[in-house]
Amino acid sequence: MSNPAVIGLTGGIGSGKSTVAKMFGALGVHWVDADIVAREVVEPGTPALGKIAEHFGAEILQDDGQLDRAALRTIVFKDPNEREWLESLLHPTIRDELARQLQPENYHLPYVLLVSPLLLETDQHTLASRAIVVDVPVETQIERTMSRDNNDRDQVERIIAAQMPREHRLGRADHIIRNDRPLPEVEQQVQELHQQLLDICRD
Repeated sequence: MSNPAVIGLTGGIGSGKSTVAKMFGALGVHWVDADIVAREVVEPGTPALGKIAEHFGAEILQDDGQLDRAALRTIVFKDPNEREWLESLLHPTIRDELARQLQPENYHLPYVLLVSPLLLETDQHTLASRAIVVDVPVETQIERTMSRDNNDRDQVERIIAAQMPREHRLGRADHIIRNDRPLPEVEQQVQELHQQLLDICRD
């Protein structure tokens, strides 16, 4: 199959993007995860990690040469200028690698998924022809993220406040998956949307 359409899949923290992506995967849909790519582009030996270590110093590296994400996060969340520098380095690098991984191989369906928490906040959305938003109420986001990541409520609320507001995200959605329902209902939504996307992308 040549040139499958790229469909973006996004949602706020704790919305269950990965769960929904796996449901699409079970239907045979190929997907690329921007979170995984973001880790790959800063593996030891990559140009991006070299530039980060040169800029921030060796203290952001672990003994085995891996990036110390917690140390780096602490620095960039305290200083907006440092965060801006890091994003200006990584966002284009991540986008280029996503574009590479989304190239057609032996995909048997007319679309592939780009799963990304920053789909709408960055220019990653330009890689996709449509956007699916996985949506849950903010209180559900907070509860899920606290139990999953062992974070306190204040920290989770700060993360949510730094992301695109829920209403804005929903306003830019072509399709919405409501993920605050029982799992069989979510699976039903995914199956119905999958059929819609097959029809849309084949036309």
